[in-house]
This record gives sequence, C-alpha cells and structure tokens, in this order.
Amino acid sequence: MCGVLGIFGNDYVAQDVYDALITLQHRGQDATGMITFDGKQFHTKKGLGLVKDVFHTRDMLRLKGHAGVGHTRYSTVGGGGAEDAQPFYTKVFFGVMMAHNGNLFNVYDLKKELWEKDHRFVNSSCDVEVILEVFTKALTKQRINKDLKFDHLCKATKSVFKRAQGAYSVVAYIAKHGMIAFRDPHGIRPLIMGKRKTGLLDEYIFASESVTLDVLGFEFVRDVKAGELIWIDEERKVHSKVLSNKKHTPCIFEHVYFARPDSMLDGISVHKARMRMGEKLADKIKKSGLKIDVVMPVPDSSRTAAIALAAKLKLPYREGLIKNRYIGRTFIMPGQEIRKKSIHYKLNAVKLEFEGKNVLLVDDSIVRGNTSKAIVQMCKKAGAKAIYFASYSPPVKYPCLYGVDIPTSQELIAYTHTHDEIQKFIEADALFYTDVKDIFDSCKKGNPKIKSFCMACFEGKYPTGDVTPEVLKKVAEERLSDKSCAKIEDDDINLGGQMSLA
Repeated sequence: MCGVLGIFGNDYVAQDVYDALITLQHRGQDATGMITFDGKQFHTKKGLGLVKDVFHTRDMLRLKGHAGVGHTRYSTVGGGGAEDAQPFYTKVFFGVMMAHNGNLFNVYDLKKELWEKDHRFVNSSCDVEVILEVFTKALTKQRINKDLKFDHLCKATKSVFKRAQGAYSVVAYIAKHGMIAFRDPHGIRPLIMGKRKTGLLDEYIFASESVTLDVLGFEFVRDVKAGELIWIDEERKVHSKVLSNKKHTPCIFEHVYFARPDSMLDGISVHKARMRMGEKLADKIKKSGLKIDVVMPVPDSSRTAAIALAAKLKLPYREGLIKNRYIGRTFIMPGQEIRKKSIHYKLNAVKLEFEGKNVLLVDDSIVRGNTSKAIVQMCKKAGAKAIYFASYSPPVKYPCLYGVDIPTSQELIAYTHTHDEIQKFIEADALFYTDVKDIFDSCKKGNPKIKSFCMACFEGKYPTGDVTPEVLKKVAEERLSDKSCAKIEDDDINLGGQMSLA
C-alpha cells in the first residue's frame, strides 16, 4: 500500500501537496516525494523517511508550480532504496511525472521486455517507472505532435492495461497538457477525485483517500471507476471514459486495516464498515459463553470495531494499551526483527486496567503472529487473569500480489497452523476470528452496488484471473531474492485448491 495524489491548481501547489502527503502518511513510511511543474520545468524532491523529515523550507521554496504529484511509499517490490522513491519523471513526450499505488507482479518481465523490444531502460526496481515507460512508449508510437487528444491517452492507457499485471491507481501530469488519473481494470486500489473553486479556473485533486479532500477543503466529486481514465486538460475541461468491462473488486483489506476510519472509499465509510465488523464478531463471541470483564482495542485501527463490539456485548470498554505515536505501524515495517523490537516501544500496558481481569483484546488481523504474541505476553505481565484475542478479519492465509507485502504463504501463521495452534502460539486463553462472509457483508452494506471485493489474502481467489501457482512461485522467488533469501521450493506455494482464475 502507498499513498498517491495529484493536485492541478492555479498557482503554488507545493504546500497543498505537502499537507496532502501528511494525511496519507499512514499508507507508507519508507519514503516520500513530490514533483511540481511551473509551466517551464519540473522540480523534484524525494527521499527516505517520513514527510516531515524529507521536506524542508528550502525544498518548499524551490518546488514551484501549479501542478504537483506526490507519494508516500510502502515498499513491496525492490530494495526500497532512495532510487525507488516516487514520483518518477521522464522527458519523453513533452515531459511526464507519475506516481501510483499498487503492485505489478510481472514488473521484472516488463523491465526485460521494455529493454529488448522497446529499447527503454528502467533504472529503478519501482514498478511505477515501468508503467511510465509503457504509457509514454504507447504515446510516442502514435506520432503525436502538439495536438494531444483524449483518444491518444485512451490508447496509451489501454496499453498499460494490456501489459501490466496487478493492481494500480495512477496519477500523472503531462507538461502543458493537463493531469490524468486511471485505475486498473478491477479497481483494486482506491482513487478519489475532488474539486475546489478558487479563482477563474477550478482546482482538481486525485488522492488515495477522501480524508485528503476533507483536510484540504476540496469537494468530493466521485471515486475513479475501475478501468477508467480521467483527463483534465489545461482549460480544466474534464474528459473521462471507462476502458474496461472487468468486474469491480476493490481491496477489502483497506477497510480492515490500511485506510483511515474517517475516509470514504468507493462510497463505503471505513468507520461504519469497521463498526459492523465489530458487531458481527460480537455475535460469535457471545456464543462462547466466556466471562469477559472488559474489552480493549489494540490501537489504533481496531478501536472502532472494539467500541462497537463492547456496546453489542454490553461490556465495559477501556483503553488499556497506550501507544507511542512516534513509532510507525509495525505491520508495514521492513523485516521481522524490526517488528519484534518495535512492538515494545510502540505499546505499553496500563496495569490497573489488567490486574485480575479477563480481558478481550480486539485487533484488526493476525498476519505473522509475532506481534499478537508479544501483546498477549505484555498484557499477562501486566496482571491479566486471562487474555482472549479477537481478530475482526478472517485468517490471512494467502499472499497478496496487489500491494500488501505478503510474498509467501509460509510467512502467514494461519496458512501453516490450525486455529488451536495459533491460539497456543500467541499464548491467548481463547481466540476468535470473524468469517469471510461477515466482513464482506459489513463492507457491502455501505455500498450495495459493489458486488464483490478482492479477498485474495483470505480465500486465495485472485480477481485479475492471471495468478497461477507458477506466478506465485516466481513472484515469491523474486521478492525473496531482493531480500537475499534462498530460493523457495515448489511446495512453498500451495493454493490449497481454493484459487479461482475467474
């Protein structure tokens, strides 16, 4: 997951881009970047780390222009070095700056193909540079002079759809020709369009989450549709067209974990969806007959579900785990050892809330299990009589090829362990998971028009229809190679007979 945005304004947009990146910081902590265009040239600043640490006053003064593209990076492909920080820029075809959120699982094949067939060299291991090269190559093939038309952009976008496998929401600006945004044919990653009336020309924004529009004072226009291209030309005329007829399957994990609760994605309130997830989980816990004294969230993303769960069970809700807000989100930290160490800095228990009590801990998910185990141990050390652990997402069993850094099933405790084994491993006195149907219904109720979601990490059903066991093995080997790990064996990739290519 990453945070992506583009702002097409009237004058100086760098401050707005900076503020927008702050609202998307939760989507990526590895790196950030911004490129602006002032009508004559592009200005770039990128670096490793948080937004507040990368951009300084001298950078903001230099980043002039009425158009800007920004990004917060969470590494999934490549080594995650500074050379992979987005956005990217090319001088080809007037000059184009581009950023995206998502993941291409055929990125290495495309890099080779671009060099051998198109004679274009991709310098980084970041997949957006591949998208940029595919897109601009398709434009140059059309032999366009200065008269860029919407049909030219449609053909270039279709070329990306044809060659790029995976999930991607893209924002780009073409020098003196306007801003474009498009979403992959299945609309897996979110992208939202907004407008602000200032001066003679309207200002436009594209962002990963609606909270960005709220903070910057943009009016929500709509979500970019699956497979849709939108072009806002220099006169601020909006052109749009859906270029694919694939089924819209947005990522459900956005609502479980990644998105901010104050965001709306595809017409669904993240806050409301998590409340419904908590209520449905409460029904399952009630049947267990356990004596529970208090409900506590594992901050922050699980707070909404925990409040709803406690209310449904008519139990006290308490904040017993206090978060150090200067530590990042441990799930998206690179490396297992960093995650293990960081959890002790990230959370601390309020002993008075635990001593002698049967505590129900509510968390968004259990991925690898180590964080959950450390939290349970912490709570028992604080004096809890019993710790019951509840995940308001189903067991995560399968790798994600669409933007979440889960490269192999072997890393996922629910794939390699039974329910009872997981409970024993994390040292909980009881363990609860919600059902796939429950989270599906929780999200669908927010927007009945959406008939399906990408739930590949839970079910092993990949909506793009091009994920085979061979693809999974190859992607896992490529990612493990990036981390200097040994080659995996054939039986490390097993879809459990549940994968669907539909």
